[in-house]
Amino acid sequence: MSTPTRIMHLVAGRPWEGRAERTSEVFNPATGEVTGVLDLASADLVGEVVTTAKKAWVTWADTSLAKRSQVLFAFRQLLDAQKESIAALITAEHGKVLADALGEVTRGLEVAEFACGIPHLLKGGFSENASTNVDVYSMRQSLGVVAVISPFNFPAMVPMWFIPVAIACGNAVVLKPSEKDPSAAIAIAELWTEAGLPDGVMNVVNGDKEAVDALLAHPDVKSVSFVGSTPIAQYVYETGTAHGKRVQALGGAKNHMLVLPDADLDLAADAAVNAGFGSAGERCMAISAVVAVEPIADELVQKIVDRMGKLRTGDGTKGCDMGPLVTGAHRDKVSGYVDAGLEEGATLVVDGRNGDFDGGDNGFFLGSTLFDHVTKDMSIYRDEIFGPVLSTVRVTSYDAGLELINANPYGNGVAIFTNDGGAARRFQHQVEVGMVGINVPIPVPVSYYSFGGWKNSLFGDTHAHGMEGVHFFTRGKVVTSRWLDPSHGGINLGFPQNT
Repeated sequence: MSTPTRIMHLVAGRPWEGRAERTSEVFNPATGEVTGVLDLASADLVGEVVTTAKKAWVTWADTSLAKRSQVLFAFRQLLDAQKESIAALITAEHGKVLADALGEVTRGLEVAEFACGIPHLLKGGFSENASTNVDVYSMRQSLGVVAVISPFNFPAMVPMWFIPVAIACGNAVVLKPSEKDPSAAIAIAELWTEAGLPDGVMNVVNGDKEAVDALLAHPDVKSVSFVGSTPIAQYVYETGTAHGKRVQALGGAKNHMLVLPDADLDLAADAAVNAGFGSAGERCMAISAVVAVEPIADELVQKIVDRMGKLRTGDGTKGCDMGPLVTGAHRDKVSGYVDAGLEEGATLVVDGRNGDFDGGDNGFFLGSTLFDHVTKDMSIYRDEIFGPVLSTVRVTSYDAGLELINANPYGNGVAIFTNDGGAARRFQHQVEVGMVGINVPIPVPVSYYSFGGWKNSLFGDTHAHGMEGVHFFTRGKVVTSRWLDPSHGGINLGFPQNT
């Protein structure tokens, strides 16, 4: 067994080499081995890092858009070159298979590409002669120091939803990644320094609730971006706003997939397995409830079972389809939901608790699991399980399925599978969910649209990335001006350049 690596904070572009009063362990979920010892930040250290970021922000905010975009382009190139190694870090600490980890990095890369267009994205408006000899124009300016608190399930992609846009808009960032799998986020943060970002604009503090509370309370932190479970998202939103901060807190989900009788059931079964068991179900956009409109439930369930029988669960580096869960405690929690589903009367069609896993004996494995005849009063339907447990709910009609979905307290993502364009159009209008897929099981928007749900899946008014992200990380200003006729002098025949 190798000696665990010390995992440090990243402050002003350099690893923090002070002595940590508290630490936590980082595991390889496929083996159960402790691979890292993580420094946990105190409230005092968080304050020091925020002070460092604030000093760096003053200069960065005054840096021209031309120079900012040059840094963004350089970062994008570096991340693209390092995406395989960063994906390997994700697999080593989170457990998802390498192909899935690489896909995560690639989706994060798309947000960096979007942010490269920041000169265009920050263009204001101009009205000449709004009043006689009076012009009116608008601009957007940076906030200052912004905090990003990211979850374990997407250690690279979720930070990338926020950080490129925040930096491009002229802010300084303090990232608090998940203490379960921080190394990918730290590696990405190091690339910003290599890309030419001034020291102190990008910082990483590792920690737990103490670090989170310190960021939420610090007066120089102007905004907080958070992704995680709904109870914590609500806490972050309420605490952050109570301290006068702008907060976007993306919470949990219970995503449904409504399958109409006219749907292509082979396509629907493929989608249910892909969206239900990818990343071992540890996705806020995972499908966890298949809502089958009768009379197709029996046939659809059998097709899902056939596909589940071909899945191989094990070490994410060994070409498996599904990896382990992130920790032993989380694996046991998800397994407890399987027990609860049986006790509550659901039909356990496929039991993943005692499968044949291709990984270490102490790995945190749970195979793909399928329930049928699930009802809305069961805990496996009510709660966000965040694991490879798929529930089938049978309904008698489209209207009954829509009513079930709209009654759910979550509103993150939803999908409908049908060959009826009229039904799909009706559904996209009537469903009370923020992100909708039509024959698409995981409707995560592309980077130039914005990500975010409704109801208990989002606290705050602004979604992630896209133009909503640009607006979140900037403040608007409108100028009304009137001038006497100016005079200009000087001769310069050179072609004008941006600097």
